[in-house]
Amino acid sequence: MNKLILLQTALALPNPDIEALIEGRMIAAMPRMFLNPGRTFALYPTDNSNMSLIKPKQMSLFSESGQLELPLVVLDKVSIKAWARCEVCQMLNDPESLEALSRLTVWTTEALQQTLLEKPYIFLAYLRVYLLPQPLEMPVHPSGNFVSLPKSLNVTDATPVLSESIFAKRRQKLEKLEPPEHPELEELQSALVHLSTTNPKAKQLEAEIKMFLGWSEKLPTTQPDPDLGWISAIAQIGNSSDGNTFEKLVRKSFIKLGFANSNTNPKASLNPESTGGAGGLDFYCETPYPVAGECKASKHESVPNSVTAQLVHLGLTHLGQDKFERSVKIILAAGPLTNPANQAAIGSKMNVIRPETLQRLVELKAKQPGSIDLLQLKPCLEQQPFGEEADAKVNRYIDEVREKLKVRSHIVQLVKDFLERTKSTSVEFNQLHGAYAFSMSPQPLTYEEMHQILIELSSPLTGYLGRIKGQDLGRDRFYFLRDLPLDD
Repeated sequence: MNKLILLQTALALPNPDIEALIEGRMIAAMPRMFLNPGRTFALYPTDNSNMSLIKPKQMSLFSESGQLELPLVVLDKVSIKAWARCEVCQMLNDPESLEALSRLTVWTTEALQQTLLEKPYIFLAYLRVYLLPQPLEMPVHPSGNFVSLPKSLNVTDATPVLSESIFAKRRQKLEKLEPPEHPELEELQSALVHLSTTNPKAKQLEAEIKMFLGWSEKLPTTQPDPDLGWISAIAQIGNSSDGNTFEKLVRKSFIKLGFANSNTNPKASLNPESTGGAGGLDFYCETPYPVAGECKASKHESVPNSVTAQLVHLGLTHLGQDKFERSVKIILAAGPLTNPANQAAIGSKMNVIRPETLQRLVELKAKQPGSIDLLQLKPCLEQQPFGEEADAKVNRYIDEVREKLKVRSHIVQLVKDFLERTKSTSVEFNQLHGAYAFSMSPQPLTYEEMHQILIELSSPLTGYLGRIKGQDLGRDRFYFLRDLPLDD
């Protein structure tokens, strides 16, 4: 049960500091007085009087005018968005520690040095920050260390900016003044802030980087891939008599999977707005490897041998013998092939794939963007069986991908559960491997296989886990960053 806390006062801090605390960008504040550990208070934003403290790279938080783009102070009112608990408060007077402190906060070394010249020491408070269910607006109050709230607030600790394990890890780094692990990613995140206001992909990447850096606990709620609308119609259209629309959907599907074609020849193209028409291939991919194919909509009609013959004829006509022979050959057909057509497809190494299977493959790509590796799909399409039996091997490939995702999701959850149960900030690989062996795992893994998957999950490009490199493989430590949800 979440603990109920009564707030009657608010700590006055500059706007940029509170924004950085709310974003999880830092966990420290510089109050003007010593704070007793355990004290709780709302966070009251004052003006941008500490702008000279902020690093130039952090100025991306502000518009060109130097004001917050979403100001916490509007005319004569203040918007309070969060409350905090002081975990530690210390006094700093060591000039040599200021550079290290700067690397872990949004403050410049020069400004910290100037502050220490003006005062005998700096108060540094470690704050565990929680979001309020609704912002509280109140009149602007004359400056002071603490501000009385217009009414007492009953709050809970149900909405922390950072989880307990991530906060503990950040606190440890701050206490030891350890350098940030990925300063280059911090620079990239800052560069993406302005771009993310108009570019959804930049916004998603910025959010994922913040997650990986430990600045954010959860990704913002993302909308489903808008392409799922037309993807969900592939099977339906493929089982209709609308061959032209089916051909367009197939072309869009291959583009969605990552295939491309720079060929301007409409007879051997992948452009969904300019289909092959009479005498042209229904679709042709150039990269990452050549794929030539024909489409045949309608579930209630058998696919005659003329379709396989047409793929051979048009492939040789528009691609030439060498390029066509090197191409993966696919027939997208809803209806069954006649026996002669199926034998011809097998003899010509053609994969006959159903619209339902194509839809399943593209849906997986849309819901788990990094799951389909076209170079791993290639051997599946180049190897037996061919003809109508090829549809089963493609479905087996999809099932194998989904099993891999289940294993990885299970490992991420295993790390998360272990840290929550033990109240630790990280777990050693040897411990994790033992826990995996006794868990309800989707499949057994060798010692080396599991470690390789953990390295993959802790890559900056995936960012589901974090890694602290040990003296040897078994001493590597891992910590949780974000969930790997599955859509079954």
